[in-house]
Amino acid sequence: MTALPADNPFAAPWTTPFGLPPFASIRPEHLAPALHAALAAHAAEVEAIAGETAPVSFANVIDALERAGEDLDRAAAVFYNLAGADTNEALQAIEREMAPVMSRHWSAIGMNPALFARVDALFAMKDSLDLTPEQARVLDLTHKGFVRAGARLGEADKTRLKAINERLSTLGTQFSQNVLKDEASYALILDSEADLAGLPDFLKAAMAKAAEDRGHAGKHAVTLPRSIIEPFLTFSTRRDLREKARKAWDARGANGGETDNRAVVAEMVRLRAEKARLLGYASFAAFKLDDTMAKTPAAVRGLLELVWAPARRKAAREAADLAQLARSEGQNLPSMRARSSPTSSSTGSSRHPSSAPAACSGWCSGLGPIWRAIIRMFASGRSATVRAGISACSWATISPDPPSAPVPG
Repeated sequence: MTALPADNPFAAPWTTPFGLPPFASIRPEHLAPALHAALAAHAAEVEAIAGETAPVSFANVIDALERAGEDLDRAAAVFYNLAGADTNEALQAIEREMAPVMSRHWSAIGMNPALFARVDALFAMKDSLDLTPEQARVLDLTHKGFVRAGARLGEADKTRLKAINERLSTLGTQFSQNVLKDEASYALILDSEADLAGLPDFLKAAMAKAAEDRGHAGKHAVTLPRSIIEPFLTFSTRRDLREKARKAWDARGANGGETDNRAVVAEMVRLRAEKARLLGYASFAAFKLDDTMAKTPAAVRGLLELVWAPARRKAAREAADLAQLARSEGQNLPSMRARSSPTSSSTGSSRHPSSAPAACSGWCSGLGPIWRAIIRMFASGRSATVRAGISACSWATISPDPPSAPVPG
């Protein structure tokens, strides 16, 4: 890797427990240099593989590709986890900077003629290589990945596909950040105790903190992160407030102005269709499904048709039952009440636990790790092998008090 300043946490191996990233030491200004250095190192590794003069083998092609990019894996994993779970303006700026850079990097690898020639030669002789089933599968996937990346296209089509990929990466980042901006800018301020009807204490505490953060100390705010909006829609018995909050949720990215995603989506659809055509597919759906179990849009449609009629009958019966229940409740039916009804196939009694540890264990898989928060680590080992399960949760949004005996990340 290109030399990084000594104070950059990515400049040296990590000596943290279980090799976890030293999140407490990582700052936004460390990330872009680490990513650029890792990209350069990976590109050099790939060029060495492509320029290998020895006869092709599984070891010097597939194994080598699998082992290349360790620095990039490390830097990208940290960055995208931070950007996805605990973003801020600095991280979003890096996302915008890196999206086209990453696209150009992977397009260059996928369309590298010398590299694909070695992969293709190895693939052509796979039946004589005495591969294990796992090796054969990796070779198949690698070869198909290059073909799907445009390795067999002519130069003009490669150039166009690279431009499409780069633009799609930029649009994808723009789409996500527009949604985040709409989420961050919305707050439904609740002034009275009556506005909190039906809400559990853990949610009221989170909403009070959200209001205080927005300059409304002593009040409560419905905001659009899932940790607030979903339990609010579940528990609130105020139908009018649920309606306002739900409409705000549905309107993210469609409010007009600079964060409106409708033009972004339209351009993405056009570019995806063009990309599929360049690669020989009738539609983007056909392209996406080609390397999945379903294989074709027709197969997906067939599966959906199998369940459509019985599912529709079941939904109609439940809709009638829930309509009757809503009438008995004065047309006010929060989803918690609906899920606890005899007609429901699931219950909500354990979905929103009131204690912070219970909430974390139930929610972490949905929220994703939030690295500025406490990370709790649970490990169990047999002999010299240690298995670590790591769960991270934003305790600050659930409880003012952190869990006891934390293991900092």
